[in-house]
Amino acid sequence: MEADDPAPRGGAPPRIRRLEESVVNRIAAGEVIQRPSSAVKELVENSIDAGASTVSVTVKDGGLKLIQVSDDGHGIRCEDLPILCERHTTSKLSAYEDLQTIKSMGFRGEALASMTYVGHVTVTTITEGQLHGYRVSYRDGVMENDPKPCAAVKGTQVMVENLFYNMVARRKTLQNSNDDYPKIVDFISRFAVHHINVNLSCRKHGANRADVHSGTTSSRLDAIRNVYGASVVRDLMEIQVSDENAVDEIFKMDGFISNANYVAKKTTMILFINDRLVDCTSLKRATEFVYSAILPQASKPFIYMSINLPPEHVDVNIHPTKKEVSLLNQERIIEKIKDAIEEKLMNCNNTRIFQTQALNSSALTQANTRKDKGTEVSTPTGEKSQKIPVSQMVRTDPRDPSGRLHTYWQGQTSNLEKKSDLVAVRNIVRSRRNPKDASDLSSRHELVTEIDSNLHPGLFDIVKNCTYVGVADEVFALIQHNTLLYLVNVVNVSKELMYQQALCRFGNFNAIQLSEPAPLLELLTMALKDDESMSDVNEKEKLEIAEVNTEILKENAEMINEYFSIHIDQGGNLTRLPVVLDQYTPDMDRLPEFMLTLGNDIAWDVEKECFRTAAAAIGNFYALHPPILPNPSGKGIRLYKKNKDSMESAGQADNDLTSTEEDDIDQELLAEAEAAWAQREWTIQHVLFPSMRLFLKPPKSMATDGTFVQIASLDKLYKIFERC
Repeated sequence: MEADDPAPRGGAPPRIRRLEESVVNRIAAGEVIQRPSSAVKELVENSIDAGASTVSVTVKDGGLKLIQVSDDGHGIRCEDLPILCERHTTSKLSAYEDLQTIKSMGFRGEALASMTYVGHVTVTTITEGQLHGYRVSYRDGVMENDPKPCAAVKGTQVMVENLFYNMVARRKTLQNSNDDYPKIVDFISRFAVHHINVNLSCRKHGANRADVHSGTTSSRLDAIRNVYGASVVRDLMEIQVSDENAVDEIFKMDGFISNANYVAKKTTMILFINDRLVDCTSLKRATEFVYSAILPQASKPFIYMSINLPPEHVDVNIHPTKKEVSLLNQERIIEKIKDAIEEKLMNCNNTRIFQTQALNSSALTQANTRKDKGTEVSTPTGEKSQKIPVSQMVRTDPRDPSGRLHTYWQGQTSNLEKKSDLVAVRNIVRSRRNPKDASDLSSRHELVTEIDSNLHPGLFDIVKNCTYVGVADEVFALIQHNTLLYLVNVVNVSKELMYQQALCRFGNFNAIQLSEPAPLLELLTMALKDDESMSDVNEKEKLEIAEVNTEILKENAEMINEYFSIHIDQGGNLTRLPVVLDQYTPDMDRLPEFMLTLGNDIAWDVEKECFRTAAAAIGNFYALHPPILPNPSGKGIRLYKKNKDSMESAGQADNDLTSTEEDDIDQELLAEAEAAWAQREWTIQHVLFPSMRLFLKPPKSMATDGTFVQIASLDKLYKIFERC
């Protein structure tokens, strides 16, 4: 082969060429800056080396679009800016021997240079005593222009944009911006734990809140608490190891390790050697081996260690990114740390805390009581019960919310306070005090006996063991019982529940105090005006009827106050109403109708009938009727348009929902309607159904009047799907 041939022939060896400097620099840059988190680590270490007390990191698109690191360190001299980003320019050392005693984290002078070969770097800096700072941009290791004077705060700001813009393959592997940001946060978190005198923060570009923010503190535990949370600190133990008496080595280690109660899926090991964040696989493996004998198999420890050695015993120049170091007598150091951790864990292993999980009571109940066909399976008690067939495996625990419709509604949960069913039960039980003598009336006992004798056993079992699913429409709600799905008429069941509660709490009601007394005459007049059956009656006659009913109620005020806690003062004003269900207040828009019913429909002369009709009137008033305002969801929002003509035209175009403009909506009325319907929905789930399970005794009539309607059976559906 001739000397000037550009390519080898046959089996001849290829020609060796000297690479261009730009190629060499880009290859070296790819080793030093492997990913955005590598650049952040290098810049933060430079800031700490510069004596900064505050370091702020801002990242955009995982660091590919922007990395900005600002500090309040000593800054960079203006005369040093021309060579700042050249390879192997550094202020950390001047001779190779200096590596033996190096204490700074950076020393090669490669990091900034590497960033300029794979990104666009802009540096803004000011030193103490200067009147202004300087800003300069770099590319391929050199300045793109002369330093420009600018306003600046103390310290240095380095901005790296479009990282890996000229490395297509590297950029493609890092396209997902979510990949590297957690690594950046992890780096900053580790620095924050160790450098407790430095205020470190990290946030995404445009975010108002930092993902990591560590204030300066004098306590390492406080730093760990700020970054990793109080739950981690609770299970940490301090550990210290030293070997100062050894002739050939001076070794100190202090830190915090988790005890046997700490539970995590991944090992967290924060290791600093001479204030340098590094990895040590052999040390990590040794500590995990110690913990494996104490922790459950799936649990991993939390470890923070700070090891101090003489600088000459540490070789920091063994890895391109300085993530690993080599220690003199490394095996001995690891063995000593391992023994200290083992001893510490053995001494703290006197007490253990185990996380427990409550047994599924409904599953136990089904396992012990169901007689369905199937293979046998052992229960927790050791007894054998029948296995539930696949076609009957359903969630039936009413306390488990995972099957409710609200679980699958995103962005439409109510802002109402969601009080637990336990609170409702506690309040109801608390209110069951010793009844007054009034509750011993024979007519009242007869009415309660009628409720018991008219009980439908099947519906009673459904109500006691049902699971609330969700609201179906304005009137019906969905419940599940075993493998069956039912529609329940909320108005009917709430009316019956309130009627029964009125009789059960007879003479023993708590009271709702009205904010202002309501004149009976005005309430009755309002009710008569709204009564369609009274449309043919003139206003004068309506007023007379209202006056008569007012007098009737005033005459019987003492009785209805004693038995039902409905208080009417001598002036004919309503001041109090009974609490029929705890945590529930009736719809006051129906108060006029309620007072008219009391005055007009109660059989005051016959005791038993009087109690029955009064309790029925209370049941109807307290029942969960749909709010008077129409439901604004879906097409119902058209009813809240200010322009009635446009509302009619909108009714003709059923599918044109976008025609309802915000400006055409009565927002105040709409907000009132939304609040009313949301309140009703919350009350159905958190007040009505828990109270039903406790107190409702469904009458036989509910089995045939459409109050309970079965709409689906899992057994039948399973057979249909099997055929499909």
